[in-house]
Amino acid sequence: MGFQPIKFYQTGTYTVGNRLLSPDQRSVQAAESRSNSINSGHRACQGCGEALGARYAIDAAMAESHNRLIAVNATGCLEVFSTPYPESSWQVPWIHSVFGNAPAVATGIAAAMKVKGKTDVRVVAQGGDGGTTDIGFGCLSGMFERNDDVLYICYDNQAYMNTGVQRSSATPPAARTATTMPVGPEPGNPFGQGKNLPEIAMAHGIPYVATATVADLRDLEYKVRRAMRMRGARYIHLFVPCPLGWGTASHDTIRIARLAKESGLFPVFEAEHGEVRSVLKIRRKVRVEEYLMPQKRFAHLFGSHPHPEMVIRIQEIADRNIRKYGLLDEEEAA
Repeated sequence: MGFQPIKFYQTGTYTVGNRLLSPDQRSVQAAESRSNSINSGHRACQGCGEALGARYAIDAAMAESHNRLIAVNATGCLEVFSTPYPESSWQVPWIHSVFGNAPAVATGIAAAMKVKGKTDVRVVAQGGDGGTTDIGFGCLSGMFERNDDVLYICYDNQAYMNTGVQRSSATPPAARTATTMPVGPEPGNPFGQGKNLPEIAMAHGIPYVATATVADLRDLEYKVRRAMRMRGARYIHLFVPCPLGWGTASHDTIRIARLAKESGLFPVFEAEHGEVRSVLKIRRKVRVEEYLMPQKRFAHLFGSHPHPEMVIRIQEIADRNIRKYGLLDEEEAA
C-alpha cells in the first residue's frame, strides 16, 4: 500500500524509533516534537493494547492538527486507568462525560468551535467497544448521519474489560467471558450475534472508515493523520488485545494482534464514502488455531473435551473475510 513504503525487519540493533530515516519518513513517535498526549504514570495493565493504541493515535492526531486538539472519552478502561481522581495522564484538553454520549459531547464541542470561528481546533472522540458498539451506538449513529466533524476511534478489546470482562456486541464467537461461560454443547459466546461496526459505519456513507491493529503502528499513524486531513464524520476501529481479559501473556500483545490480521479474523482496510479503497494484505496466512490457542478465553475449544467443530466455524468466518476483502494476493488465493 502507498502508506507503507518502508519495511522494518531490523534485529539485533540499537536503532530506536527509526531515527536513522530522514525526518519526513519517521513515525510520529520517532519525532522529538511528539506531544506525549497520554503520559507515563497511568494505571494500565502490563501489555495493554489500548494504552499503546491511544498513545500512537492521539499523538498522530495532535501532530496533524498542530496540537490544536480536544479529546472526548467515553467511560471505560482508557478513561479509568488514565484519570484516577485527582490525577490525569493526559497532556491534551480532555473531557469525560457519561458512558454512552461521547459522540454527542464531541459533536457539541465541534459545533462550539465552529461558532467561535476556531475551525483549526479539531475534535477526537474515543471509547472501548462497550461504549461504542453498545451503550454509545445511538449517539454514534447520529454523529455519522449528521456527518459531524469528529474523528471517532474505537479501541476494540472485545468485551467490557473494566467492569469484569462481560460480553459486548464485539465479543467474538466461542469466547469465554463472565457472561458467556464455557459450558454446554456450544460453550462461550454464541455464534451469529454481535455487530460489525466498521461495516455499519460504512453503511452511513461517511467520508472515512478504517480498521487498524497495534501490530502495525505506522499504519495506524497513517490512518489517523489521513482522517485528520478530512472534514466530516470519520471512524477508525482499532484492534487492541487485552492480556487480562483474553488470558494472554503481557509480552504477546503485538503477536496476538498480528495473528488476528494474518488469520483473516480481523480485516485491515480503508473505506471512503461507503466503498473499500484499499486493504492491508495478509503476508503469511495462518490457521485460526494459531491465533486462538494462546488465549485462555478460547481454552475450552482445545482442552480435554475439545470442540473442533467450533474451530471449523471460526475458520469459515476468517475465510469469508479473506474472500470478501481480497486479503490474499491472487497467486496465494489460487
